[in-house]
Amino acid sequence: MKRLFLAPAGASGAVLAVLVGLALAHVSVAYAASETDFIPGAVADVIAASAARAATVARVNDARLRAADSEPGQWMTHGRTWAEERYSPLTSINSSTVARLGLAWAYEPGTHRGMEATPLVIDGVMYATGEWSRVYAVDARTGKPLWTYDPYVPGAKGRDACCDVVNRGVAAWEGKLYLGALDGRLICLDAATGKPLWEKQTTDTSRPYTITGAPRIVKGKVIIGNGGAEFGVRGYFSAYNAATGEMLWRFYTVPASTQGPFDTPELAAAAPTWSKDSAWDSGLGGTVWDSMAYDPELDLLYVGVGNASVYNREQRSPGGGDNLYLSSILAVRPDDGHLVWHYQTTPGDQWDYTATQHIILADIPFAKRAPDGKPELRHVLMQAPKNGFFYVLDRATGELLAADPYIDETWATGVDLKTGRPIERPEATWSKTEARVTPGISGGHNWHPMAYSPKSGLVYIPTFESVYSYKPDAEFHWAPGYINTSESWRGVAAELEGFEPFVSQNVSTHLTAWDPVRREQAWRVELGQGIPAGVLATAGDLVFQGTTWGKLRAYDAASGALVWEADTGTGIIAPPISYEVGGEQYIAVVAGLGGSAGGHFIKFPNSNPGRILAFKLDAHEALPPMPDTPIKPGMGDKPVEAPVIDASAEMLTRGRALYAYNCSRCHGLGVQASGLYPDLRHASKDVYASWNAIVLGGAFSSRGMASFADVLSPDDAEAIRAYVADRAHHQPGWIEWFAGLAGGRLRIPARWLAN
Repeated sequence: MKRLFLAPAGASGAVLAVLVGLALAHVSVAYAASETDFIPGAVADVIAASAARAATVARVNDARLRAADSEPGQWMTHGRTWAEERYSPLTSINSSTVARLGLAWAYEPGTHRGMEATPLVIDGVMYATGEWSRVYAVDARTGKPLWTYDPYVPGAKGRDACCDVVNRGVAAWEGKLYLGALDGRLICLDAATGKPLWEKQTTDTSRPYTITGAPRIVKGKVIIGNGGAEFGVRGYFSAYNAATGEMLWRFYTVPASTQGPFDTPELAAAAPTWSKDSAWDSGLGGTVWDSMAYDPELDLLYVGVGNASVYNREQRSPGGGDNLYLSSILAVRPDDGHLVWHYQTTPGDQWDYTATQHIILADIPFAKRAPDGKPELRHVLMQAPKNGFFYVLDRATGELLAADPYIDETWATGVDLKTGRPIERPEATWSKTEARVTPGISGGHNWHPMAYSPKSGLVYIPTFESVYSYKPDAEFHWAPGYINTSESWRGVAAELEGFEPFVSQNVSTHLTAWDPVRREQAWRVELGQGIPAGVLATAGDLVFQGTTWGKLRAYDAASGALVWEADTGTGIIAPPISYEVGGEQYIAVVAGLGGSAGGHFIKFPNSNPGRILAFKLDAHEALPPMPDTPIKPGMGDKPVEAPVIDASAEMLTRGRALYAYNCSRCHGLGVQASGLYPDLRHASKDVYASWNAIVLGGAFSSRGMASFADVLSPDDAEAIRAYVADRAHHQPGWIEWFAGLAGGRLRIPARWLAN
């Protein structure tokens, strides 16, 4: 069927350009250039104008990013500048005017999963991403949609995503946008239309790689990493030509063996830090899935490296070793990927203490160690990784200047500033015996970006406090496709079988203001339980952060006093941004709960509608109403159709362990879903009847439920089915009932809830 493309009467040139762009793009509308019968002269003129517009849209380059502070109203790269401070120099919204802040516009893209993106705002257009790597372009003044791009990631790929089908944003360069899709593709889009220009598969599709992080662009090179360490991949990051998509270089973070041949001299240097009997089949991990920063003066790209595939270091690298470059910060030359220096935050990591957390570059007065101790201006790199220590490094040399605990931690007594090594506590080692350690597996600070204000001199960190029990498993054997591949996860997940997903076990969260010069906490705001969202600091002496419970808040940057808040309806985990259009300053944030914590420890009272919200002074738009049909994952909300299965205690115990290891990350601990994924206790009779077709045959793979036939046998699947059915008929005890009455926010030891 052919279509006539006509513009509405009275449409402006800008609107016509957008409509033509939509017609030419691979977007979620019905028009396509090949379906056009003819184009009237007026519209033909618009096509020419659209081509000219495409040459100016998102025109970001090295010179513009170097001078980002001269354009404070733009947000052109992930952290606003290459230094990733997440600091807005705009001052119209400040401690005196913030009370007048109101909703300017809201856009709902129709999502219901985790929303983690940092939007870009360039010359009046906002570019954001959502679930399943979709991209949205909207008018930054009004929120009106311009175009949408869907990369059509196969639903089955959701199984390889440890922490939801999220995406943290795009990069912009010379009129183009760059997207790292969940299935490992790097996709180049025309920023004016959303039309794909080229794509490259950056990963081995036979392995469980994913991409959730935002690319960075330096000197015309798109830098992209990947995730998947929990499932068993070999980590790396790569540089691609932004114009053509040609791969220019690749840096592997762990060796393929101790014997060589080695991909790079850096891996030859790393090989002696691994034992010859290391778990090579696991890929070793070390994925680069989030943080990067760039110093154009030093011409150094800084990259954070993640955890190993096998957590237990005695099983991963028998006999020990630092296992480079796991949990490390790397400084490389962007032209060729050559390593200049590295610093390992957690040598021989065994607690999932990644160093992929946000990296910030700053110039701060830092006291000399000798001879007189007077402060001098130092060009530093700052990071608060999962291990609980706040690091300050000289960014030219990698010299450790400071490492201080920003939360309570029990795995180390401190960090030796001379050697740069942590002083581990023997009782935190769990290779032979169980160890309860803080920070827990979520870390003291996770992916949620922190911010630095050069005005206040403080770093604002979204922080967790938690305790985690790590347990060795003598029967553990590496098997690709298993979540975490960690002997700790199986035991803990099974232990938490009766644990309500709405109760955060031993978890509290804060917004922590850290003084990197005084090396101490300046103030802390208790946030209770939930997920500490990303942060924005502004020259208006404010710090903005969203909450799990549907609020956007502003705090006084110097004291932490709450000075403003607004309802957002949907909970927030993403970081806010600030920009200016038409002389007006905006605060914007992407809302939508998800991620690993969102799938386990949050009770969703609604369908979790994704939203992009923008606020400005003296605006009074109404927040869109929440959906009328809430998700109710608790018992009794739907009839139980599960069959009564005559299963032995041994079969149920086996099903419990298999469920914990394979299913709980999506369907909830103890088969009590949060609402982000289906609650299997209320699965229909048809689902139970088709169990093997779904679990082993992949009948629901298009919905994100991939086949598990590679890791489960038919007997395994039946044991899980029996366990799930048993849980469906389970009547909660008085403690579970009481926890429900209390809104699901009680801290109750999991052992109290065990059957």
